[in-house]
Formats: sequence, structure tokens, C-alpha cells
Amino acid sequence: MGFSLSEALHSTVFEAWWLSLSHFMHQGGPILWWLAAAVAVCWILVVERVLYLYVSYPAQKKHWLTQWQAREDQTSWYAHAIRDGWLSEAHIALNQNMNLIKVLVAICPMLGLLGTVTGMISVFDVMATQGSSQPRLMASGISLATLPTMAGMVAALAGMFVHARLAKACLWREQKLEKLLRSR
Repeated sequence: MGFSLSEALHSTVFEAWWLSLSHFMHQGGPILWWLAAAVAVCWILVVERVLYLYVSYPAQKKHWLTQWQAREDQTSWYAHAIRDGWLSEAHIALNQNMNLIKVLVAICPMLGLLGTVTGMISVFDVMATQGSSQPRLMASGISLATLPTMAGMVAALAGMFVHARLAKACLWREQKLEKLLRSR
């Protein structure tokens, strides 16, 4: 059983990608792995929120609206309490994991700064043991200092943008549901 050309090409591309990623992570030090884990968890939660907003929430909203329309009494205190309960459920469901996403976004620059500190310690260590006249030895420490900061800032900027968009989408859906339930 042999490999096809597309499988071989896919394998080569994956190996090249993995080699490039490993080289970048090695240059940035062990803190970059922690940063990558935080970013991965953050994006998994973002994808979960997007799937909820576009797949699960519309069905739940339809269910609430159908139940509300089926009620004969929509003006009593009891009916308003039921409606407010559904709105509270919607608020909780829409905003689930949003605070965790925000915390992970805030952690990214902090992990980048931690990488900077560890990289600078490495530079000072080289300077103390080898002397400051060997720039090649200091270069790896400087790389350890700059790459995590850059990666942390890029991750935080992307995360802030996505979090803001998700928060706005959740708020809009919550307000629209409230308006639909109050207007009937």
C-alpha cells in the first residue's frame, strides 16, 4: 500500500509547518508554549460561542417565542415573571464563557512580558558568565525576550477584537429577544 502524491505533499507541508513552528517556539522559549496553550483555549471558547450564536441560540429563541405566543395570558404578573425568567436564561446562555475569554485575552500580554523577563535573565546570565563582548551568545537571549512579547501582544489584539464583536453580538441578540417578547 503506497502513498499517493497528495498524501506525500500533505505530509511534507505538515512537516515543514511543524518544523517552522518548533523553531519559532524554541527561539521564544518555554513561555511561548504557555502562551500558545492560553491562545488555543481562548480560540476554542470563541468557536464554541460562535457555534452557539448561529446554531443553538436561534432554536432556543424560536422555542421561547413559540411558548410566549401560545400563552393566552401575556399581561399578568405571572406571565411577566415567566418572560423575565426566559430573558434571564437567555442572558446567562448568551454570556457563558465570555468572562473566561476576556481573562485569557488579558493573560496573553502578561505571559509575553514573563517571556521578556526570562529572556532578559538569560541575556544577563550570558553577560555575567561569558562577558558582554560576545553578541552571538546574547542574541538567543534577546530573541527569548522579544518573541514572547510580540506573540502576546498579537494574541491579545486579536482576542480583544473578537471578544468585543462577540459581546456586541450577544447584547444585540439579548435586546432583540427582549423586544420580541415584550411586543407580543
